[in-house]
Amino acid sequence: MAPKVLISDKLSEAAVQIFRDRGVEVDFRPELGKDKDALAAIIGDYDGLAIRSATKATEKLIEKADNLKVIGRAGIGVDNVDIPAASKKGIIVMNTPFGNSITTAEHAISMMMAVARQIPEANASTHAGKWEKSRFMGVELTGKTLGVIGAGNIGSIVIDRAQGLRMKVVAYDPYLSQERADKIGVDKVELDELLARADFITLHVPLTDATRNILSAENIAKTKKGVRIVNCARGGLVDEEALAEALKSGHVAGAGFDVFSVEPATENPLFNLPNVVCTPHLGAATTEAQENVALQVAEQMADYLLTGAVQNALNMPSVTAEEAKVMGPWIKLADHLGNFIGQMTDEPIKAINILYDGSVAEMNLEALNCGAIAGIMKKANPDVNMVSAPVIAKERGIKVSTTRQDQSGAFEGYMKVTVVTSKRERSIAGTVFSDGKPRFIQIKGINIDAEVGSHMLYTTNEDVPGIIGTLGTTMGSNGVNIANFTLGRATAKGEAIALLYVDEPVPASAIKALNDTGLFNQIKPLTFDVA
Repeated sequence: MAPKVLISDKLSEAAVQIFRDRGVEVDFRPELGKDKDALAAIIGDYDGLAIRSATKATEKLIEKADNLKVIGRAGIGVDNVDIPAASKKGIIVMNTPFGNSITTAEHAISMMMAVARQIPEANASTHAGKWEKSRFMGVELTGKTLGVIGAGNIGSIVIDRAQGLRMKVVAYDPYLSQERADKIGVDKVELDELLARADFITLHVPLTDATRNILSAENIAKTKKGVRIVNCARGGLVDEEALAEALKSGHVAGAGFDVFSVEPATENPLFNLPNVVCTPHLGAATTEAQENVALQVAEQMADYLLTGAVQNALNMPSVTAEEAKVMGPWIKLADHLGNFIGQMTDEPIKAINILYDGSVAEMNLEALNCGAIAGIMKKANPDVNMVSAPVIAKERGIKVSTTRQDQSGAFEGYMKVTVVTSKRERSIAGTVFSDGKPRFIQIKGINIDAEVGSHMLYTTNEDVPGIIGTLGTTMGSNGVNIANFTLGRATAKGEAIALLYVDEPVPASAIKALNDTGLFNQIKPLTFDVA
């Protein structure tokens, strides 16, 4: 019996035809994207659901999707899909992470030009029958310095286009290696230097705790007078109130925004200010981009439903059906090991080395590598998945090496992940116990035995009395319950580590209290997806 797919959003006819040509039965019902009750009534009849942004694949909808095997999102954003609910139900969620890149980069360049020459205002004035030639004095892009915040996939395309316009380009990206910067011909700088040098600033980073309000009032004040700022990445990267004040004062000469902290944006501090160009999140809105992502998602979904091949899955690695049962826990371990190192590392990563010992060395190491790399890069890019992670690592000039070896110790099999930066090497090892649960077994060469929890606290200190009591008392006084507590040390009175598995996030007050004791060299709260 042929698999059956429902398309509940507007997708191109070519995508519909791909399903049919591949032998997949398809129902094209774009009206269902805005009718959640009608969609819920029939979703149980389908093996696949192809969507854009109108359809909301909520937990309630997924509960009714008893036969659904895959949700395919034509585009990168999956905010409209409850991925944890889909994972729990055994439904793969796919996206098309690279189909919109050129279109979004071109929109940023277009916004920069529009702001430089005040085109929207001049257009409105001319249409109104005015001839205000002297009012709209612009600036050239040639010879100006463009500051690019985020030099990943889209940022790199913007850099290439800007260089074609004969602009000087500086980039700030903590995860951009010097080798990659040299290759793309960009001057790698710290954020403060970028702010001081740039005539134009464009942002191309995801919205994370580290990037939220990266252009704060304080940082906007550090920019060159007359700077122009473009944001076609994510709302929330710029303090819009502070930017509005800087525009009114004349410190910032113009701005172009495609994204806003609250969307749909029916009101905003930037609206109706002179020389501010605003568009309604059009970064991916070209016929080419929409066609590309539609064709990609149709091919990916058909491949999975007909052959079991997995591409661009956000909640499942690229493994065969036969491998999945055995490798599942090890893939989760790879993610945890990578995620640990990623959360601990702030400087650019030059290399990732992954050692496989014993039984795990005979598995599909490509998938395990992808899991570890994706874990490492989650901090920098929450949208990363097991397919896009190696691509992004390659773009950033990160060298990945793999070593296999026969069983060398007490464990039937284990993995060790090491990252290399210009300042240090950091490593962590883990294994999977017979119960299928991943465990951390070594950090910084110090042997431990630690469960992996959603919320953890990692500390390092000199091996002196009182550490256990201090940790326990501090957590208790701040309302944090410790589920598990693991200690390790290199030598007596040498370096020691502690890894606490706690029931809730460790509050800032507890971190401060531990710092104030002066007993700890390092204190780091960690989070893991253990679902």
